[in-house]
Amino acid sequence: MQYIIDGHNLIPKIPGLSLSDPEDEKQLIDLLIPFLRLTRSRARVFFDHAAEGQSGERNMGLVKAVFVPAGQNADAAIVAHIHSLGGEARNYCLVSSDRMIHAAARARYVQVIKSEAFADKLMETLAENPEKTQAFEGLTVGEIEEWEALFNQYGTTPDGYSP
Repeated sequence: MQYIIDGHNLIPKIPGLSLSDPEDEKQLIDLLIPFLRLTRSRARVFFDHAAEGQSGERNMGLVKAVFVPAGQNADAAIVAHIHSLGGEARNYCLVSSDRMIHAAARARYVQVIKSEAFADKLMETLAENPEKTQAFEGLTVGEIEEWEALFNQYGTTPDGYSP
């Protein structure tokens, strides 16, 4: 499944996230990545009101974040994106509670899920798989020693490298 997500519409529906938090977009993306990995999905998340110089698209693996510049809104960007999909639109699912966007999505045969329902699905999936949603905690001392031994087994360093 590929999701098109109205980010600022979804954030207030997720427990613990708030639009007043300056890190709200990052927190949403941090929740989406393990969910997408578990569900073998991808997402394009649209956010309104990007700070000056911060607008544009950023690829974060399974998530592409689209920061819409101030003076424009994410709703229009989402509708434009849906129209750009052409016949592929049937393979997407819109996550939003905005009726105008729903109408545009349905006109292109995009599946629609309300933000509230998606938030429930997201939190339920993450709660069912806590071991698979843990952040990477780094290598153990033993693992580091194994890697060092592997890299140092030839006893030479590349030309021009001086540690």
